[in-house]
Amino acid sequence: MAGNTFGKIFTLTTFGESHGPAIGGILDGCPAGLKVSLEKIQSELSRRKPGQSAVTTDRKESDNFEIVSGLLDSVTTGTPLAFLIRNSEYIPSDYDALKNIFRPSHADFTYQAKYGLRDHKGGGRSSARETAARVFGGAIAKQLLELSGIRINAFVSQIGTIKLAKVFSEIDLSLTEKSIVRCPDEKISDEMIRYIEQLKKEGDSTGGIITCIITNSIPGLGEPVFDKLHADLGKAMLSINAAHGFEYGSGFAGASMKGSEHNDPFQLIDGEVKTTTNNSGGIQGGISNGMDIYFRIAFKPVSTIKINQSTVNDMGESVNLSPSGRHDPCVVPRAVPIVEAMAALVLADHLLRNRLSTVNPKSS
Repeated sequence: MAGNTFGKIFTLTTFGESHGPAIGGILDGCPAGLKVSLEKIQSELSRRKPGQSAVTTDRKESDNFEIVSGLLDSVTTGTPLAFLIRNSEYIPSDYDALKNIFRPSHADFTYQAKYGLRDHKGGGRSSARETAARVFGGAIAKQLLELSGIRINAFVSQIGTIKLAKVFSEIDLSLTEKSIVRCPDEKISDEMIRYIEQLKKEGDSTGGIITCIITNSIPGLGEPVFDKLHADLGKAMLSINAAHGFEYGSGFAGASMKGSEHNDPFQLIDGEVKTTTNNSGGIQGGISNGMDIYFRIAFKPVSTIKINQSTVNDMGESVNLSPSGRHDPCVVPRAVPIVEAMAALVLADHLLRNRLSTVNPKSS
């Protein structure tokens, strides 16, 4: 199976299955000498872990980690940093009844078509359980970015049809973690919670949108052709389970604007070149311009629902599917730290690439 490694210089390779003994990864390319906070890594993993609130899956995982190489007295050595996250509550028998059934909108049929076999126990590699390894890698990347003052914050801006209509500059992002759905507006958050709780009782699911903001970005990150910064961010976000859409800056709304409305004029502020507006989302020509980078990711409704559905099995026979087990009625709140992690991996990779782009880089 190809495609398990992300990045060019700062790379993350993940491994493991949802209902196997462990998942984990190898982080390579991290510079030596980075002082790593193990508490910050655990905090990020705890934000993603299952069973953290009434609106998430009932599966319980501590998501404690073990680092087996690449760290000496909490400082990176420059060698590959390998880690394990053991699965403590995996129940393969929960999926025995699904062994020969193609679940609607899951990866069952496509895996079978591609590999001639599949791991039916929770989806194997296609399970969102794999994203815990991404969050670990992103936690290291965040700490590397902190040295340059770069910060990444994401929040839930929509669940179903319930939207937080404010622009991010009007929002107190410190309130995000006070909400179990990670929406930094108490009124909208309460509406989202009630809606998810209703769907959970009905055995149904919903999707939503996450907004992410990268502040204190420096100019010059990104490559101008195939590895444009927004292209790499788009790939990173769309590689997350259930992600169905990505837009940055003005996004699709920019298609209905005139050039005179959309252009971001430059001006000199405190000796630095800035733009008076930011429809570009902090990226121009595929390269960061130093303004805030912001983007949105749309997530589909969870495919596993507790409502009878018709499908077929691997013999082509029609069957009736009535799933059981433990599943999120909405993955969006738990996807917030995953979005931040993938953004951090992209920015860290481009930060290190930028240091190799010129003899005397001014921006690194």
